[in-house]
Amino acid sequence: MHKIILDCDLMRYRDSGLYHYCLNLGTYVKRMLDKENNGSIDFYVPAAEKGAFGPGAGCIIEKKWHQKFMKPFLWDCDIWHAPFQSGRIVPAANKKIKILLTIHDLNCLHEGKSVNEQRQSLQKTQQLIDRSHALVCISNHCKKDVLENMDLKDKPVYVIHNGTHHVNIPPARPTGYFPARPFLFTMGYVNQKKNFHTLISLLKDEGLELIVAGKLDDADYVQKMKLMAAKEGAADRLHILGPVTEADKAWYLKNCQAFLMPSLAEGFGAPVVEAMAFGKPLFLANRTSLPEIGADVAFYFNDFSSDHMQQVFKEGMMFYQQNGLAQKIINRGNDFSWEEKAQDYLKVYRSLL
Repeated sequence: MHKIILDCDLMRYRDSGLYHYCLNLGTYVKRMLDKENNGSIDFYVPAAEKGAFGPGAGCIIEKKWHQKFMKPFLWDCDIWHAPFQSGRIVPAANKKIKILLTIHDLNCLHEGKSVNEQRQSLQKTQQLIDRSHALVCISNHCKKDVLENMDLKDKPVYVIHNGTHHVNIPPARPTGYFPARPFLFTMGYVNQKKNFHTLISLLKDEGLELIVAGKLDDADYVQKMKLMAAKEGAADRLHILGPVTEADKAWYLKNCQAFLMPSLAEGFGAPVVEAMAFGKPLFLANRTSLPEIGADVAFYFNDFSSDHMQQVFKEGMMFYQQNGLAQKIINRGNDFSWEEKAQDYLKVYRSLL
């Protein structure tokens, strides 16, 4: 009976995609191992998340002394899964324990960072690669970046897309902001990389609002967006909500006119897949992994000039309405099943034993 430990330290950030990545991967792998009665998975978690995987789950609570002293929970560990390319690997050098590293992106190459910032970020990732026995990339775009920029020393690299984060059944009305007009919706950490400010040009249509949900990650950027909206005469139609409940998120996804993601750099693009469940029009940046995930069910911004974005939006909405794309979009979302992705991870785990 082999034992896997998934490092869930990143679950300390509850409003992040990485929180849901750890939660969903761990939940589905545990379910499959329990059914097969062939191995087990434990979770190394912050104290606040000790109950996240349900009753009976093997949760190891992080302690400060773990950083300095031998950790008894590693004595029978066969595989340590480090889930992030700039995180950490807890086991000291140990030939017995196999290390699997998941790389979500090398976005430092695509965000306009300085050469020095890129070098420091890549060095951190290289250190984790050097300690790992195999790698998983969450998109083919990510794998391409890794192969071109990192030294893998012939270690195997697998591509496993993320699964679909379960979206709640929408309530009749959100508990938070209730829009007064038809609205566009986007979500994610509100910062420069997400490029949300470019969507303000679509508010030239005075019949539309723009709702942005997600952690307010950069106060200066939030202020920039508000000033831009005021300049366009749309200050009352831009609503930057911060984090919203899962229920409210579902309501916005179901009731929006379209979901938009103009991000400059994504390793996968989990909010896009969540939006697919509702079959609404998708407008994405033609950057990094987004065309891979959106495939032929989305419309793409090739640049972020006001005229181009308005044209893509107008033509895309017309095409969507005339061609009944909703079911095709829903079907694309069904390609991203956590049941299937957990099986793929199990195959990788077993390849290391």
